[in-house]
Amino acid sequence: MTSDFFKYQAQTSPHPLALEISHAEGAYIYDTKNKAYLDFVAGVSACTLGHKHPKVNKAIKEQADKYLHVMVYGEYIQKTAVQLTKLLAKNLPEPLEKTYLTNSGTEAIEGALKLAKRATGRSEVIAAHKAYHGNTMGAMSVMGFEERKQAFRPLIPNTRFISFNDTDDLKHITTQTACVILETIQGGAGFIEPKNGYLEKVKKQCSKVGALLILDEIQPGIGRTGKLFGFEHYNCIPDILVSGKGLGGGLPIGAFTASSKLMNLLQDQPKLGHITTFGGHPLIAAAAYATLQEVLTSNLMQQTLEKETLIRKHLAHPLIKEIRGKGLMLALIMPSDTIANNLILNAQTKGLILFWLLFEPKAVRITPPLTISNDEIIKGCGIIIAILDEITQKQ
Repeated sequence: MTSDFFKYQAQTSPHPLALEISHAEGAYIYDTKNKAYLDFVAGVSACTLGHKHPKVNKAIKEQADKYLHVMVYGEYIQKTAVQLTKLLAKNLPEPLEKTYLTNSGTEAIEGALKLAKRATGRSEVIAAHKAYHGNTMGAMSVMGFEERKQAFRPLIPNTRFISFNDTDDLKHITTQTACVILETIQGGAGFIEPKNGYLEKVKKQCSKVGALLILDEIQPGIGRTGKLFGFEHYNCIPDILVSGKGLGGGLPIGAFTASSKLMNLLQDQPKLGHITTFGGHPLIAAAAYATLQEVLTSNLMQQTLEKETLIRKHLAHPLIKEIRGKGLMLALIMPSDTIANNLILNAQTKGLILFWLLFEPKAVRITPPLTISNDEIIKGCGIIIAILDEITQKQ
């Protein structure tokens, strides 16, 4: 299987981890030799309820027995999609009430950018340096990392960049600006939180000049920070909210949510302002609805903040210079990229899955399922500390 993997399946890097998967359950992934790996990554923040969650699996099986794809998005009334969008609306502040379901987070970003241009009649888009919003051409245009973009230019014109948390840069948001797009917590940059009311100030400036604020919650959303969406920590309600990853319960999904007044603009002038074949797929919507219900009706969000405290307590080590982030969206900042790489690769050999962040080479991702137990957290932290002790001894 390994040789076929490299021969037939396109790769995204020269050196993939190439772990051959047999099955997964709870907070563990198993390889084909039945070795267990404690999952501290959750499919890069996607598996909110861990692997093989019974409520998610039940919802998938029940929907599969009824029907799968029947019509392009938005034409037929399909129960699971309606249930999901209604539940989102009930748990979001006004005016966020209508949701467009897509196939991925990056497609939701595309839809949000199009909606902002359609609503304002403007073309300028402002994003943040070191931002990551996906990898299609529109989403890449608002990626704030030139090294990853250079080979694919030209991208969408009239895109400008500001520095996250720098209020002096807010003067660049003007009457020419269609929208400002920001990650609520910057992911690829190293899990950077907004400080000193930054998001409030951005929203105020947007409102002043008639621009829209898009917040990308693809990583922080669905309970990962201890609230349903990260923006709830920072007293800032976006005009357009983008979600994905953890909403799908392990299946591919994206969504963008706005007021009915805004979202209805995609219906006309032109018609089919955004269209997708498989967005709102009934099977995926069923899994997402089950996931969202479980997050909302359980005490997982409260436990997320308690688990953050537990992780911080058990990851005190001289080589960990800082732990950034909130809830179960955490990044260990190491002294060098070499130490970060050693930790991630050695952890896999010892049965613990860690991973990198996109633009901060000294960072190590810790984004386990929200369902991970305290004992599993302590076990994983113990493996990390043991590896860092070995690295220290060799220095």
